[in-house]
Amino acid sequence: MNKTRVVKVLSSELEFENGVTLVSAHDQDCCESHYLDLTDLNLSDFDGLEFDLTSDDFFERIDGFGIALKPLMGHPVRIPGHGNNNGYYSSQLDLILSDGKDFRKVFDITECQDIQG
Repeated sequence: MNKTRVVKVLSSELEFENGVTLVSAHDQDCCESHYLDLTDLNLSDFDGLEFDLTSDDFFERIDGFGIALKPLMGHPVRIPGHGNNNGYYSSQLDLILSDGKDFRKVFDITECQDIQG
């Protein structure tokens, strides 16, 4: 088991002590936006929580809302997903874990967002 903690919370990314980052990704076109909203989170939301990012069970999809990061012990941390478009564009949303080198996992979380429009 590979335990790691969140060490940095930015508006569009979480960084873990093992160098892995968590971001949402969407190939944005003209009149649309799809993303996980980290702006209401801060480092204290992750106090004492450890995650095993080697397991695909580190998060839970919440249809129509977002995701919940599931620590090994303790409370899950919920992250809302938001989207808007005029129905013409894709609502595809991915969750990406990466160390920027050899490790990269991509998860489809399209259904995990509150879509307006």
